[in-house]
Amino acid sequence: MPRVIYFNMSADDTERARKFYADVFGWAFEKWDGPMEYWLIKTGDDKQPGINGGLAKRSALNPSVVNLISVPSIEEYSKKITEMGGTVSPGMPIKGVGYFAHCTDSEGNRFDILEPEQNAK
Repeated sequence: MPRVIYFNMSADDTERARKFYADVFGWAFEKWDGPMEYWLIKTGDDKQPGINGGLAKRSALNPSVVNLISVPSIEEYSKKITEMGGTVSPGMPIKGVGYFAHCTDSEGNRFDILEPEQNAK
């Protein structure tokens, strides 16, 4: 069964947001070494239940909090999503991670799906 494996948050002021979440919850932030400003969020000990996430500058592609769902096949789940009234953007590969796509559900809520690299064709 596909599960939520990660979350993405956005902020107008990423420095202020990092300070807020670090001071309130003790979350740790590490700058991602990629082509855009993105911060990896560690929300706790990996031995405890929960997930980690990321923080990006707010934009049309990063509107608020978005859950990332791991799927065994982008192709299969893209078909299921559209058949049930959702939408799927053209997917894109992310080197070292897998194949990724933005989606909306039947109510217009945004979520993303990821076919991990070890599964990607």
